[in-house]
Amino acid sequence: MTTTKASYATGATQDGQEMRRRNVQTQNTSNGNIAHSSEGYDEKKKQKQTPKQSILSVLDEYEFLIAPLIFTIVSFFTRMYRIGLSPIVTWDEAHFGKFGSHYLKREFYFDVHPPLGKMLVGLSGYLAGYNGSFEFKSGETYPEDLNYTFMRLFNSAFGALCVPVAYYTARELNLRRPAVWLVTFMVLFENSYATISRFILLDSMLLFFTFTTVLCWARFHRLQKESFSPEWFFWLFLTGANIGCVCSVKWVGLFCTALVGLYTVEDLWNKFGDFEMPIVEYGSHVVARVVGLIVVPTLVYMFSFYVHFLVLENSGPGDAQMSSLFQANLRGTEVGKDSPLEVVIGSRATLKNMGYGGGLLHSHVQTYPEGSQQQQITCYHHKDANNDWFFYPNRFEPDFDPEAPLKYVADKDVIRLIHSQTGRNLHSHQVSAPVTKADYEVSSYGNTTVGDDKDHWTIEVVSDAASSDRSKIRTLTTAFRLKHTALGCYLRAGNVNLPQWGFKQIETTCVKENRPRDVYTHWNVESHWNEKLPAGDPGSYKSPFLRDFLHLNVAMMTSNNALVPDPDKQDDLASQFWQWPVLNVGLRMCGWDEHIVKYFLLGNPAVYWGSTLSLGVIGLLVPWYLIRWQRGYTELNQEDIDHIHYSGLYPVIGWFLHYLPFVAMARVTYVHHYYPALYFAVLTTGFVLDWTTRPLGKKDWRLEWLVYGVLYVIIVGLFVLFRAIVFGMVGDNKQWSHLKWFDSWRITD
Repeated sequence: MTTTKASYATGATQDGQEMRRRNVQTQNTSNGNIAHSSEGYDEKKKQKQTPKQSILSVLDEYEFLIAPLIFTIVSFFTRMYRIGLSPIVTWDEAHFGKFGSHYLKREFYFDVHPPLGKMLVGLSGYLAGYNGSFEFKSGETYPEDLNYTFMRLFNSAFGALCVPVAYYTARELNLRRPAVWLVTFMVLFENSYATISRFILLDSMLLFFTFTTVLCWARFHRLQKESFSPEWFFWLFLTGANIGCVCSVKWVGLFCTALVGLYTVEDLWNKFGDFEMPIVEYGSHVVARVVGLIVVPTLVYMFSFYVHFLVLENSGPGDAQMSSLFQANLRGTEVGKDSPLEVVIGSRATLKNMGYGGGLLHSHVQTYPEGSQQQQITCYHHKDANNDWFFYPNRFEPDFDPEAPLKYVADKDVIRLIHSQTGRNLHSHQVSAPVTKADYEVSSYGNTTVGDDKDHWTIEVVSDAASSDRSKIRTLTTAFRLKHTALGCYLRAGNVNLPQWGFKQIETTCVKENRPRDVYTHWNVESHWNEKLPAGDPGSYKSPFLRDFLHLNVAMMTSNNALVPDPDKQDDLASQFWQWPVLNVGLRMCGWDEHIVKYFLLGNPAVYWGSTLSLGVIGLLVPWYLIRWQRGYTELNQEDIDHIHYSGLYPVIGWFLHYLPFVAMARVTYVHHYYPALYFAVLTTGFVLDWTTRPLGKKDWRLEWLVYGVLYVIIVGLFVLFRAIVFGMVGDNKQWSHLKWFDSWRITD
């Protein structure tokens, strides 16, 4: 009878039924029973059980489609319900909404993050019919003609789609169904994920591409025995494409890249030890991974910048971060506009440092607080009259005569640079620079008549993008160095910022070492004014894409490193790394007045505390099995070891890779920086529960589902309890005081 039930439950065909009849007859004959009577009894029983067992069989067979579909529907609800309730610019919508506006106006801007996520924000605005005119000031009410609800819905879709991706990732990690559902529940009903996905931010996109990268990696690993098959190549290249996407949203994606990189190194190392593998096959594995996991991500990342440059064709607020030649090719720019091509003595000009992220040579009336206490020299990224300098003859030559014949500035010429606003000379002396003590200080000193030979600088031409003729200095195209004639040092502006007394502008020094390839000692004329010279055509020379790509990325890195806490200011929103895994702190996303719809960025306690506890459990589980293995116990077979290795340890490694950098990082940190790491902790939780409940499942599957059912109820229950911080708190915040479990949860005043 057991055989009959099992066969029918799998949805057998008529042939299957015939097989059952033969089995039953054989069984009845051996027992001496009448076969016909037994068949009649079975037929009556089947008539009663067929509908129920067929439904369960279909649900079981198509669970991999039905379950994620249901989860996804619920996910869209949790991410989108009442999403347009708050009509004000909330938290970092002030930044990323504004960046989206720049794409719609096609204005060049600068930001520390790569462009893909912000281009998607711009796309959401385009689809919403937004024209880019709103300034996205924090706390400001959205205008009626801006469909901010649609833009939020667009972003929330990425957050909602994380749920089915998490489901399939857990399946690919070979977790059993209850654990797969647990991982899905933890992502679906994680309050912080649901909250941050509801606004015009980059985090939902970052999480989505992090999730898809892990899914593709997990699927690729499952196909190791099918190397070089079409499906194997498909998931390899899809992994690389998603690595490129996640890195193109935020550089946090590099931590996900490191996870896949570690796996690849281990995989190739293991194959290297396989003596049966031909060297050609091993070489093919290496080449495939280089192309799929290095070349493809790099191309995706570079392509996002190519589109970025292509769209942002107009001059905008971020121009000064780019090279002069790049700026000159933007529409509406003042850089190089009507500028004479060749520089002469008496010309007024701005000098741009050609280092990555370099600024304009600048001076102001403020003096150094120590050292020479003369007028400060810095590099500054914004347009300012204090960036203007006059080219003057050196003190051993006749004074400048505006009526004299034009004298072109050329290679090896010794000149003076006079600050146009204060009339002081660009000067250096044997006084240590304020920050970089190994270099000489550079200052503004004297005037057109008062000074000495330490005001003299020798021009050394490095290259010219337009000509091989170095006899003249040309606007935009000529790269040159300024050598201090008396000291032999070179004018340099690196990536060192002055303290607050220097307005955090870039320190400009005279470096003693002669390093011709040091681009931070390279300068070019950006803007040039001289009524006696004809206007040039700066747009006739194009800046190479690769140079612009590298320049912008270094500038992003430099600015990112400068995001350090200001000791003179208190940031109530910032938090520290140790607070995140234990859910010690949340974040107010907006003002807390009664008339404002309030949102509080706080995780689901069950998800946070459970996932952090799981990290500790697996930290004990692995040493436990290592000790037992050393003592000769062999309860684990190779399949179990591989399962612990890839489904248990790799999520832990992913957590460490996404968490530890913020421990060492000096920049300002916030709770949302933990969200990618949280996902790996959730996967770890799924593995730990899957592994520890296996004996229970073998003993009684109903008891196992009861345990998981309790966990599901706790997770959903806490999400419902804290639903107001997700969907918006309306009215006096005191009514939510029951959610303030700790004083650090600033849900109420």
